[in-house]
Amino acid sequence: MKQTLHISAAFDQPEFVQNLVERLAYRRYEFGFSKQLMPRGLKALETSSTETYVSGTMAIDAAHNEPINMPFITCFLFTCIKGKSDPYQLIWSCSLS
Repeated sequence: MKQTLHISAAFDQPEFVQNLVERLAYRRYEFGFSKQLMPRGLKALETSSTETYVSGTMAIDAAHNEPINMPFITCFLFTCIKGKSDPYQLIWSCSLS
């Protein structure tokens, strides 16, 4: 019999995590990659990544069972990109555990 699982995660202090990622990922200098001449249709981007620990609660809810709430602390990798005249934008993140 197949069971449906609903899994969700919530960060503790998400505003703190967002502020930390923005400060760490934003470079105070640029290498100039975003200003390079590129073939038509392509765009050069600056990239910046940072690794940080986050904590929160993971909830696992299986049909017909009691939900499980499990605290976690794990390392995440956040990657940002920046175009020629754009600010850095968070485009990707993943847990390293």
